[in-house]
Amino acid sequence: MTSQAQAQAQAQARAIRLGLRSITALALVSAIGLAAFAWPLFAGPTSQVSAHAQDAPWLFAGLLVLLVGVVGAAVSESGIGAKAVAMLGVLAATGAALRPIGAGTAGIEPMFFLMVLSGRVLGPGFGFVLGAVTMFASALLTGGVGPWMPFQMLSMGWFAMGAGLLPGPDRLRGRAELAMLAAYGFVAAFAYGTLMNLSGWPFMNALTSSVAFDPEADVATNLTRFLAYCLATSLGWDLGRATVTVALTLTLGTTVLKALRRATRRAAFETPVTFEHP
Repeated sequence: MTSQAQAQAQAQARAIRLGLRSITALALVSAIGLAAFAWPLFAGPTSQVSAHAQDAPWLFAGLLVLLVGVVGAAVSESGIGAKAVAMLGVLAATGAALRPIGAGTAGIEPMFFLMVLSGRVLGPGFGFVLGAVTMFASALLTGGVGPWMPFQMLSMGWFAMGAGLLPGPDRLRGRAELAMLAAYGFVAAFAYGTLMNLSGWPFMNALTSSVAFDPEADVATNLTRFLAYCLATSLGWDLGRATVTVALTLTLGTTVLKALRRATRRAAFETPVTFEHP
């Protein structure tokens, strides 16, 4: 490779682009995931929503198969090769190691800021795969494997993917970028907690109060009950998660972004590997 080509390759850190097959698999998983989260709200009173709890193992297995399919499709694309898989492994292992540091303590979860910054630098497709794989690895590490895990994997995948969809990936830098990422992390941390509440709230049959899911009520009434449920049970956790994400983004964001971009430039994911004769 000539010096001019090297300079062009190192000019900027480009997000990993996914092909049509990966985008299709990602859209399929997201559509099924949204249906899995929201269908109880739109089911009729005769649908026996509580019976869904017995189907959780099937949902768990089905979603995992789809998520693995997304990973396989992404890896098979020309844009994601061995170097990208290696970075995926390093970042997922780091995120999984960060999760137990504050898990169970007032929502202090430092792994979220790493997902935001990684998704920002490496793109939405890589971000989704990273979020899902990181949550899977952390569940194995902490013993948190159960029917809730595919919902966590989907939610974290969307969390990191959203960071990759933020505007100005090639132009916005400095304090403006950090402020945007911190604002996104704050809002997305609440969104993550809300989605995870929604995954279990309709099936808490023992909860007989004004904030419980009512299969006889309309969508608007149940959404009001759900909002009251979130405010009463998880607001403190979500606020802690959001605050920690903002604080770490503003204090460590510059350093971590530079490191991720430097590694991305050096890896040159989209540059094919070639061998020259000595």
